[in-house]
Amino acid sequence: MSGQNKVSGVVLAGGQARRMHRQDKGLVLFKRRPLISSALAAMSPLVDELFISANRNQQTYQQLGYPVISDLTQSFDGPLAGILAAMQTAQYPVLLVMPCDSPFIETRHLQRLLAALTIGYDISVADDGERLHPVFLAVRSQLQTSLHHYLAGGERKLQNWLQQHSVQRVDFSAEPQIFANINTLTELAAWQQKPD
Repeated sequence: MSGQNKVSGVVLAGGQARRMHRQDKGLVLFKRRPLISSALAAMSPLVDELFISANRNQQTYQQLGYPVISDLTQSFDGPLAGILAAMQTAQYPVLLVMPCDSPFIETRHLQRLLAALTIGYDISVADDGERLHPVFLAVRSQLQTSLHHYLAGGERKLQNWLQQHSVQRVDFSAEPQIFANINTLTELAAWQQKPD
């Protein structure tokens, strides 16, 4: 396979998790494993290199077996900062992105994002029929200059940056529940009780 067909991947775990009482969300246990483990398992079959974006507990994340990258600033600038750091590290022309806190995403869902990134599109992004889920995307790594300028200008909103580019929406309206994420300890406890 040529480098043109290879894919880099990043799982975003760089936030402050304020609603988790600042526990590191990717490392809280879900079904007896770190929450991020589900995302790594879903993404790893599709990518030729895989990074974890983390701004805390980097040594703990490294024990999961993947390179850990951090934002270029210390100011917790949101998911776009993690995406930019991954673009700047990635070897390959396409970057597949998902967050660490959505344990119901499977490899087949991410495969659909990659398949939708066809000629003429810069980015493919998940849409559940009612709204975009902009942290589930496949993006061309060459957009890093655009993203760098956007962040340098003080902007942080992911959807506003997406609107500057040619975006293919990927329809997941048949199974919107896959985007359920875990933001609080209450949600974590509730999902823990549900059968596998």
